[in-house]
Amino acid sequence: MSLQALLEQQQHRLESLLSLLQREQSLLGEGAIDGDQLGELAKAKQKLFVELEKAESSRRSVQTRLGYDLDTQGSQKAAADAGCASHWQRMLELTEQVAHLNSLNGELIAHRLQHNQHMLNLLRDAAGSSLYGPDGQAQKNRRRVNSRA
Repeated sequence: MSLQALLEQQQHRLESLLSLLQREQSLLGEGAIDGDQLGELAKAKQKLFVELEKAESSRRSVQTRLGYDLDTQGSQKAAADAGCASHWQRMLELTEQVAHLNSLNGELIAHRLQHNQHMLNLLRDAAGSSLYGPDGQAQKNRRRVNSRA
């Protein structure tokens, strides 16, 4: 497969991944999160990551076979010599966008987790100590509400 075809494949997969990340961000911003949809998105993202790794490995193999170094300069030169420098540049731009959005989504998830933990702590504190001990028996010395008062 040609270098240009490989870059086009990677570009297409990165665009798909960017779309999934945008959908994920939208779901994370909603009041009530749909866990099933997020789970499906996670599976689709993982599949694309695997496909991107394979495509990148193929691109590197072709680049090496053509006699170019695997560093940034070698990649740029290989793309320029193959007449697909614009594909290489677009792929780099998409990679940066994907990394940025993935980082933002990670921050949204961390914020949600922190918020959920805070709410759980508030509920636990509001409920006081548990009615039953670790052995499943009612705790002794538990203050009870006096219904005669």
